[in-house]
Parts: sequence; structure tokens; C-alpha cells
Amino acid sequence: MEKMSNTLWGLVLIIVGLIFGLNALDITNINVFFDGWWTLLIIVPCFIDLFRVGDKTGSIVGLIIGISLLLGCQDLLDFKLIWKLMIPFSLVAIGLSIILKDTFYSMMKKKNEKQNKKNSKEYTATFSSQNLDFSNETFEGCDLSAVFGGMNCNLKDASMQNDVVINISSIFGGITLYVPNDVNVKIASSSVFGGVSDHRKKKNKEADVTIYVNATCLFGGVEIK
Repeated sequence: MEKMSNTLWGLVLIIVGLIFGLNALDITNINVFFDGWWTLLIIVPCFIDLFRVGDKTGSIVGLIIGISLLLGCQDLLDFKLIWKLMIPFSLVAIGLSIILKDTFYSMMKKKNEKQNKKNSKEYTATFSSQNLDFSNETFEGCDLSAVFGGMNCNLKDASMQNDVVINISSIFGGITLYVPNDVNVKIASSSVFGGVSDHRKKKNKEADVTIYVNATCLFGGVEIK
């Protein structure tokens, strides 16, 4: 999925470059700056983000808003109606995402309730940065929070005997989670203008141990490497 999104970005840049080049050579006369061209700055990134791993609510909401604005610029929709419905629609979409996420992952949460209760360790980076290293330690899960800050959590050489749960909250911040190659990772996230990106090259879905990542992102992001 990550390769697909990179490929799409590459194709977008190639197409834009070809259009500008052909126009410069007077081979074509494509009007790049048509009415509402700026909405593509919303539509294209949101569309490509649909091919990334993680919660897609923000991308879907952004895509619908971008398309609505483009139709408004083309006089196919009433701009006043778009502005009136934009905030209610966004709130409803985000609310549905939270409900569906909780329903979909309810079995996962019940299965890991015991592990989650053992998460007595909480780490927070508020207007600061923090580097956590659990090398050569027995890891049983934790809570990570970054508020206007950044955090790195290294689990590469940590020992995990059972499935673990990591609850993550990223608000105007960023958290990077480094996980071992011999574990499986499952992600449940609720994101508003942010999200979880899984950058692992090798994903071991048949592993005996699973790391369950429950993430909430508000203008923040989580990277898994």
C-alpha cells in the first residue's frame, strides 16, 4: 500500500511536468489554472492517502470536501450550501468512524483486556521530546502520549512473551514506534488531520506475538518502523 501511494505521487508529478513542458513547447494548450484548480491541492493528497495503511476517515472527509469545493467553483453546487454542511458532515463522519472502530475492534480489546490492564507504565512528551528504549527488557505494553512534542519508542530488542497493547495519543505531535521483525502489528486508530503510517518493509502476519496499537491522532501522526 505504501509503494502504491509513492507510485501515485510519482505519476502525479510526471503528469504535471509533462503538461507544463508540452504547454511551454506550444504542443498543447491545457489550462492548468482552471476555476477551482486549487481544490486539487486537497483532492489529490487525500485520494493518495487512501492507499496508505491506517485510518482513512480524515482522507475521506477531505476528499469529499475537496470535490464539493471543486463542483462549487464550477457552479455545479451552491457554495453557501457547501459551507453550511461542511462542519456538520465532518463531525458526523468522525463520529461514525469512532463508533465503527470501537465495534470492529471490540473483540480485539476484550482479548487483550488483561494485557491492557497491566499497562501501568505511562510516558508523556509535552512541549518536549523523549526517547524510550526497552532493549533487553520484558515489555508488556504501555501508554504513550505526545502533546506538542515528539517521542521515539524502541522495541527492536525487547522481549515479548505474550500479545501486548500500546495505547497512543498524538495531539499536535509525533510518535515513532520501532518494532521487532518477528512480531505482528494490528492497528486501530481514530484520526483527524493525522494518522498512523506503517513503514515496515517486512510484515510477519504469522508471528506468535502481536502488538495491538490503539492510536488517537489529532493534527498528529504515528509512524511504525
